[in-house]
Amino acid sequence: MRRRKARELALKMLYQMELNGDDAETALRRYCEIFPYQSDIVDYSRFLLVGITKHQQQLDGYIEKASEHWKLSRFTYVDKNVLRIGAYELLFSPDVPPKVAIDEAIEMGKKFGGEDSSDFINGILDKILREHYEKGIRKEE
Repeated sequence: MRRRKARELALKMLYQMELNGDDAETALRRYCEIFPYQSDIVDYSRFLLVGITKHQQQLDGYIEKASEHWKLSRFTYVDKNVLRIGAYELLFSPDVPPKVAIDEAIEMGKKFGGEDSSDFINGILDKILREHYEKGIRKEE
């Protein structure tokens, strides 16, 4: 449950970063000044934000490849950032089981996205899982 809150916080920060151009630490600090979170939630959110920022081009490439005829620029901010979180956990978080990463992303899509977000997110992350994780390409930082 606490990681779910951390993922949701990271999603909000990714959205804010995209709209305002803030860096991860600034976005997180400003938000937590207004809406304080427990330190373990903030720490896991920071872990996600730093990792996603570091690997964003790579993650976006995997997402675009898995989405076939869709460009990332056509995705909603919410779907795009939920996919970044899910893909990051799939590929760079060895302590998060792949099915958990996908399930959590689907739940965020249901909660924050549009009517078809959860199916869209599921399809893309499932392709990334099959193409990368099952071939032994899952990475550790």
